[in-house]
Amino acid sequence: MSSIPVQVISQRNIEPDIASWLALDLIDGLGDESMRCLLATFGSPAAILSASMTSLERVVKRKVADNIIGGADPQKLNASLKWLEDPQNSVITLADPDYPALLLHIPDPPPLLYVKGKRALLNAPMLAIVGSRNATPQGLSNAEAFAEAASNAGFSIASGMALGIDAAAHRGGLRGRASSIAVVGTGLDLVYPASHRKLAHELAERGALVSEFPLGTPPIGSNFPRRNRIISGLSRGCLVVEAALQSGSLITARQALEQGREVFAIPGSIHSPLSRGCHALIKQGAKLVESAGDILEEFGCPSGIPILVPEGGEAAREEFLLLKHLSHDIIDVDTLCLRSGLTVETVSAMLLTLELDGIIASLPGGRYQRLR
Repeated sequence: MSSIPVQVISQRNIEPDIASWLALDLIDGLGDESMRCLLATFGSPAAILSASMTSLERVVKRKVADNIIGGADPQKLNASLKWLEDPQNSVITLADPDYPALLLHIPDPPPLLYVKGKRALLNAPMLAIVGSRNATPQGLSNAEAFAEAASNAGFSIASGMALGIDAAAHRGGLRGRASSIAVVGTGLDLVYPASHRKLAHELAERGALVSEFPLGTPPIGSNFPRRNRIISGLSRGCLVVEAALQSGSLITARQALEQGREVFAIPGSIHSPLSRGCHALIKQGAKLVESAGDILEEFGCPSGIPILVPEGGEAAREEFLLLKHLSHDIIDVDTLCLRSGLTVETVSAMLLTLELDGIIASLPGGRYQRLR
C-alpha cells in the first residue's frame, strides 16, 4: 500500500491532507471520473492511497490500481509541495469550502484546481470572453472594451490566455475593477504561449491563473478543448467575440449551453470568416449583443455603461469626413477613393492621421478597418 514519505512533507507548512490530494492527482492513468468514483467509495485521498489492491480493483482497472499502490513519483510530488510554499500559490479540492460553487454543478468538475493568485476570485461573478487566435483589430478592440466594461460592472473576466481575443479580454478585465482569471491548459509552472509571460505575471499579481493539470504538464493539444468546460463552468455567461465555424471558441459556447449558461455573440461583417461562428451561434439562439450593456441587462445589472464620446471639433477635421465612407468592414484605398471622390494622395494622408489617432487599423495588402 502506498504512502507519502514523511520527509516529503516535513519542515513545510503543508497539511498531510493536501499532500494526499496532490499525490492522488499525480497517479498515472487516473482520470477525473475514476478519481471521483474512488473518492465516493473511500471518502478521502488518504484512504484511497492506503487501500488494498482488491478493494481498489472494485472501482478502477487493475493497471490504475497497481499505479495507486505504487504511489506518486516522489520528485513530482516534492516539486508540487515546494510550489505550494509560495503564498501566491494554492490548491483547491472538491472537499474545500472555497471550491467554486458554479463549477460543482457541471457534469465533470475537476477534483483539484491549482491556483496562482487571488483564489477568492473563483467564486466571484464571472463572464467568459473567448474568440479567435487570429483576431482582427476590430475584434481585439471589442474584446478589450467589453471586458473592461463588464469588469467595472463587477464581473471578473474568464478566458484561456491564448493569442488574440483571449489575451485582449484579459487586458480589458485587468483594467477594470473586478480583474480577470486565466484557465490554462498546462501546469502552472509553465507559461503558454511564452509570449504571454508578462500577461501571466499581471494575472498572477492582480487576478488569477487556474489549471486542473499537475505542474510540469506541457501544452498538449487535447488539454485546451478540455479546459474550456472550466472557463464556461466558472462563468454566468459566455461571450464569443470572433470565431470561424471550426473555432475552438464554439466548443466553449456549446459547453456553456450544456451547463445552462447564457451565451452571447457579437455580429460582424457577412464577408468575414471570423463572423460566421458568431452568426451561427445567433441563429441557434445566442443573444446578439452590440454593447456590454446588452449583457449586463441579461443579468439584471444596470445598462448605463458610459460611452466616451470625444468633445470639440473632431468631426470638423477633414480626415474625419472620410469616416462616413469607411465602415467596420475591411476596405482598400481604391474603394475609398471611389466612395469619397478624393485622390489617392489625399485619402492616404487622411488614413495615416486616422491610424495614428487609433481610429483605424492598417492591415496587410493596403487594406484598412475602422476600430471606433
